[in-house]
Amino acid sequence: MSAPEKFTYLANMDVAAADHLFQQYLSDPNGVNPEWRLFFEGIEFARKNFEEATSTDGSMPESMRKEFNVINLINAYRKNGHLFTRTNPVRERRKYTPTLDLENFGLNQTDLDTLFQAGDLIGLGKASLRQIIDHLKATYCQSIGTEYMYIRRADVVEWMQKHLEPTRNQPNFSLFEKQHILYKLNQAVQFEQFLDRKFPGQKRFSIEGAESLIPALDMVVEEGAELGIEEFVVGMAHRGRLNVLTNIFQKTYDAIFSEFEGKDYDDEAFEGDVKYHMGYTSYDITDSGKKVKLNLCPNPSHLEAVDPVVEGISRAKIDRKYAGDNAKLCPILIHGDAAIAGQGVVYEVIQMAKLDGYQTGGTIHIVINNQVGFTTNYLDARSSIYCTDVGKVTLSPVFHVNGDDVEAVVHTVKLAMKFRQTFKGDVFIDLLCYRKYGHNEGDEPRFTQPLLYKIIEKHPNPLEIYKQKLMAQGVVEADMVNQIEEEFKQLLQARLDDAKQVQKGKVTQFLEDTWEGFRFGKPADFEASPETGVSRTTLDDIAKKITTVPEGMRFFRKMERILKDRYEMAFEKNALDWGMAEQLAYGSLLLEGHAVRLSGQDVERGTFSHRHAVLKVEDSEQEYVPLNHLNQGQSRFEAFNSLLSEYAVLGFDYGYAFGAP
Repeated sequence: MSAPEKFTYLANMDVAAADHLFQQYLSDPNGVNPEWRLFFEGIEFARKNFEEATSTDGSMPESMRKEFNVINLINAYRKNGHLFTRTNPVRERRKYTPTLDLENFGLNQTDLDTLFQAGDLIGLGKASLRQIIDHLKATYCQSIGTEYMYIRRADVVEWMQKHLEPTRNQPNFSLFEKQHILYKLNQAVQFEQFLDRKFPGQKRFSIEGAESLIPALDMVVEEGAELGIEEFVVGMAHRGRLNVLTNIFQKTYDAIFSEFEGKDYDDEAFEGDVKYHMGYTSYDITDSGKKVKLNLCPNPSHLEAVDPVVEGISRAKIDRKYAGDNAKLCPILIHGDAAIAGQGVVYEVIQMAKLDGYQTGGTIHIVINNQVGFTTNYLDARSSIYCTDVGKVTLSPVFHVNGDDVEAVVHTVKLAMKFRQTFKGDVFIDLLCYRKYGHNEGDEPRFTQPLLYKIIEKHPNPLEIYKQKLMAQGVVEADMVNQIEEEFKQLLQARLDDAKQVQKGKVTQFLEDTWEGFRFGKPADFEASPETGVSRTTLDDIAKKITTVPEGMRFFRKMERILKDRYEMAFEKNALDWGMAEQLAYGSLLLEGHAVRLSGQDVERGTFSHRHAVLKVEDSEQEYVPLNHLNQGQSRFEAFNSLLSEYAVLGFDYGYAFGAP
């Protein structure tokens, strides 16, 4: 076992509580639980062998008390270290008290070189207080802040500590990986700068200031593929969308440039300012040779409205394409800081995360936190400390990471991907960055943030920062960096030249292969109703099976009466009520091979108690669904009572239908 696993019972212990337990142990060793008894036996053994005297009143020895003070210090770093990080590239952090200073934990400077067994908790073994503090600062207070101590599952907390503390939560990339990160970061930066030069004044909702998103998404795909993911479904608003389309989804540069040139589309249904609204589906071959499918959902400028649609598409594909295996598909939602904090649909979607009818095995949430909502300062945009505090609703881990430290960003998303695949839960990454321009490239941000934009104006972009870091490490030479930049500029210019020759822009249909074989409706299709009836023999067979339940299953009297009435409707009265007619319709679809999904408030019984599609056994609440017992080889009927949400459930099932035509 690792050190944290061996000492979990110390994790949240207060000194006073430990002293109380020690007094219990002294009066009756069997009066405390076995773990504590063994711990105190070890303390007593050490005291007797090293002749350390207890105080005259028999209270806890000073050295033991300080051991517990150090344990409290360790847990304070785990719990509150994120408040004292270096995660903001352009602002001073707000000051929080109490701090993590020694004096707040009954320790002082004279203790710094004292050895403490508490070092075992963070994998150091017996170590000096100075070493313990250095290790904690490196792990919890540098470019990455981590929130996880509120999670109530001990195995999740231990997993987090095991993956954070032994490595000090520091990146350790190979030479190839560092050069690849540089390559992706160069793509992100140069693409935006090229658009700025060639199409000045045009809106593009630049990602500048948050360019580290591109190598981060690249790592999500690479790491996800290694962990078994075959497909991603991504949702995001317009900020940075063009960069993601080209440098992650591999939409060609000339296609993007053609849209900036204002060419008409070959599909007449498309017109106007849509280049950062459209969806896209593509395939990526990872560095290890794995093929991964990528889907970017279309999204108009309604920010988080796409979130439930992404989750619905993901669930449909998990159900239909991957036979329920959510380890093979992962949703990614890219939020803005003001939007994730301010838009109610986000909360509704997050509340779906663990529900049977809506869960997708965990979503990677990445927040482009440029600290400005439209033109509103973050202090006016939310009441919570962090924009990601909504993630704590489902006890999800949250990482806050400095967008200028691209290796820290990539390291964090790699860890987040491992967490998602291990626990099938949501994880949130708060990418602290800035927005180089205003809301769009024609907006003047100095109207509302004059001081912030004085800082941003002089601030080097993440590529410049990373280049200097790698050159200082001897990983790359200046000539090599210049060559990479120049070759990419030439590539972009060549693609722009190609775009100028294009007569009409091409629209690549989102989920095109999913909808293969279907066509859009035409007015003529609605001039006459098709035949949809089924034979009386089929209806009789369905009616008999949905009004007959297995031997030994007892339902309460009203339910048995309803089943009896339904049988009489079909076979004696030749007259149906709405609930029975609906059941027969579903049954006919199931026999024809069409799966049926109902989703909404109280849909199992029907809001006005008319449907009764899911029956509960009286004594056990065991469920029986008659429509799933019609025939071997039939399709599946599912009914899911939803959370009391309208916006998100509507979006989710719209997405589900989109992903399962």
